[in-house]
Amino acid sequence: MIKNFKCKRTKSLYEGKSPKQFRAFQAIAERRLQMLDSADELLDLRSPPGNRFEKLGGDRQGQYSIRINKQWRVCFAWSDEPYDVEITDYH
Repeated sequence: MIKNFKCKRTKSLYEGKSPKQFRAFQAIAERRLQMLDSADELLDLRSPPGNRFEKLGGDRQGQYSIRINKQWRVCFAWSDEPYDVEITDYH
């Protein structure tokens, strides 16, 4: 279960609203958030391979990501459950 969100827009999408910034990829972003919410452990996110689950480095050390599309990612930290969840274009 998602513990908290780092971004108000991501929380809004999770709550069933439709933030303007995410409308182009809203359906897949909602599926990724649902997948993250139901994950019991990090390894659950390795499947399907299209998630492109990654451990991040640099200024995002300690975070992980799953892919929404070529540009956008769901980024989060993990300690028994996902927290500081945000949808971002970090490139």
